[in-house]
Amino acid sequence: MSLCTNLRLWMAESGPDLWTSRLETRNIFFTGKGGVGKTSLACAAALDLARRGERTLIVSTDPASNLDEVFGVKLGEAPTSIESVPGLFGANLDPEAAARVYREKIVAPLRGKLPEAVVRKVEEQFSGACTTEIAAFDEFVRFLAEPTTTDAFDRVIFDTAPTGHTLRLLSLPGAWSSYLETTTAESSCLGPLAGLQERGELYKTALRRLADPSATTIILVARPERSSLKEADRTRSELAEMGISNMQLVVNAVYEPINSTDPVARAFGEAVAEGLGSICGPLAELPRHLIPMLPKNVVGLDALRAMVAGPATAQPSKIEDLPTFSGMPFERFVDDLSVSGHGVIMTMGKGGVGKTTVAIRIARELAQRGHKVLLTTTDPAGNASDLAGEVPRTLTVARIDPEAEVAKYTDAVMLEASVAIDEEAQDLLREDLRSPCTEEIAVFRAFAEAVSQGEDSFVVIDTAPTGHTLLLMDATQAYHREVERTGRDAPASVKRLLPRLRDQAFTKVVLVALPEPTPVSEAMGLQEDLRRAGVEPFGWVINGSLAAAAPTDPLLRSKGCQERDPIQSVAQNSSRLLVLPWAKNPLSMKLELSQVLS
Repeated sequence: MSLCTNLRLWMAESGPDLWTSRLETRNIFFTGKGGVGKTSLACAAALDLARRGERTLIVSTDPASNLDEVFGVKLGEAPTSIESVPGLFGANLDPEAAARVYREKIVAPLRGKLPEAVVRKVEEQFSGACTTEIAAFDEFVRFLAEPTTTDAFDRVIFDTAPTGHTLRLLSLPGAWSSYLETTTAESSCLGPLAGLQERGELYKTALRRLADPSATTIILVARPERSSLKEADRTRSELAEMGISNMQLVVNAVYEPINSTDPVARAFGEAVAEGLGSICGPLAELPRHLIPMLPKNVVGLDALRAMVAGPATAQPSKIEDLPTFSGMPFERFVDDLSVSGHGVIMTMGKGGVGKTTVAIRIARELAQRGHKVLLTTTDPAGNASDLAGEVPRTLTVARIDPEAEVAKYTDAVMLEASVAIDEEAQDLLREDLRSPCTEEIAVFRAFAEAVSQGEDSFVVIDTAPTGHTLLLMDATQAYHREVERTGRDAPASVKRLLPRLRDQAFTKVVLVALPEPTPVSEAMGLQEDLRRAGVEPFGWVINGSLAAAAPTDPLLRSKGCQERDPIQSVAQNSSRLLVLPWAKNPLSMKLELSQVLS
C-alpha cells in the first residue's frame, strides 16, 4: 500500500482532534529524541484539552524547551497562566539549572575536607547526562507525586519523560552511600543517585503513578524515518520492562508529495513511505497517530491548532525564495582534514543526524585521493560496511562491537564485585552498568587502539566518547593509571589516548547536525562538553539541508526556508561549515552535489 493510500485511509477514518481525543489519563508524557517535535505536540495537546474546558498544566523538563516562544509567555518553575488560552497554565523547569543545584548540594560539603583532585573527580562524576536527567526527575516528581502542586488541574502534560534506565535505577532498593564508599568501579549513574535517598518514598509514589495505565499515558514521538522509529521502539522496550504499558506512537511531520514532477518531493515522499513501512512488532501494535508536515516551525496558537486538526496537509500561502549559505565545498573541507597526511577524524552528534554517512563520505574521498584509511564505527546498527558499498583499495572498513564490549566489561566488573558486595548492591551495580555511559567506557580500549593507527594513516571514526566520558577518565587519574594501580599494565594506546585527542593537529572532531533548532542546539552543547575536556572541534557539517536540495514543491521549499536561522547560528560559531543537501540515498550522490551552496 502506498504512502498516499495510507494517509488517505487515515484521513478518512480520522475525525478532527482524533489523536488528542484518545488522551484519556490525567498525566500525559511526551518523549522522543531532540528535534522530533515533542514540545510542539505537547503544546498542541495542552491547547486542545484546555479548549475543551479542562484545566490543563503543561510542564517542560526539556533543556532545549521553547514553551515561552510557542505560547508567547515568559514561564518559570511555578504554574503560570497563559492568558491567551483560558484554562491553560505552563511551567518551564530548567534541568541544567537543577543539575547545577543538585551537583553543588553533593559537592559543597567536600570542599576543604578532601584534596582538590578528589573534589574535581566528584564534580565530573556529576556532570553527565545521568545527573541532568535525575535532577530533572527530582524536579517534576513534585508535579507527579505531590498532590498540593497539581490539585488545581484536571490534566498535567509533561514535555519529555525519564528514560527506562533512570526509572529502573530509581526503583531499585539499595544503600547507595555505603555502596559508593566501597566500590572502585567507574560508576556512571550511581554517584548522582546518592543525593536522592531522603526522597525515596516520594519516588516510589511517582513510579507507581507512571506505571498505572489509568493514571498515565506515554506518547512516543518519532519522525517517519527508520532511525527515529527504531529509537522509539527502544524506548518502548525500556519502559515496558518497567511495567509501563499505556503507550501510544505519534509520527510527526509525515509528508505526502503533491507535485510529482519535483524529483526532490518524489524522493522525500518515498523515504517517508519506507520509514512508515519499517514499523513492526510491538511498536506496530501501539495506537498510532500520523501528524502531517507543516510548512513552518510550530510557533503560535494557529500553528498548534493545525497540529491537532491536521488531516489536511497545510500548504504555504506563497512560494518563498530559498536561502543561500556560504558553506565550504566538500572537497575543500576534506583538503583541510587531510593537510597533515595522517591522523584521526571523528564524526560526532546526536542519533539520527547522519554521522555514519558523513564519516563514510569523508573516508571514501580520502581513500580516492590515495591515502590509507581505516573507517571504523561504534554505531550499534553496525551498518558502515553495508553503506560504504564498493570501496577503494586503500580503504578498510571495521567495526567496534559495543554489545560485545559491554558484555565483556560487565562480566569483569560483576565478577570482581560479587566477592565484595551483597546481592542488593549487585542489583544496583548491574543496572548502573546498563547506562549509555557504560558503553562509552566499555569500548574505550578498542577505541584507543583505533586512534593509535592514526600515526601512519587516516582513521575515520563514526561516534566516539563524549567530553564527559573523557573527563571522567581523566578525573579518575586516567584509565591507564587506574589499571596500573590494580596491578595490570595498560596498553600504550590507552596511555596516549587523551593527549592524542587533545592534539588538534592529530585529531579532528567534526560535529554533525540537522538544519533545525533543536539538533543544532544539542550539538552546540556537545561542542562545549568537548571543550571542557580540552578537545577543540575542527568544524561542522549541516546534513540533510532541504534548502541546498532546491525543491520546487511549495511545502518543502517553505521547510527549507526555516533552515536559515539554525545554519546561520552555526556559521557564526565555526570557521568551517559544510552544508550537505538532503537526499534519499546520500551515499549514491556524486560528491559535487555538496557544493550547491557557494
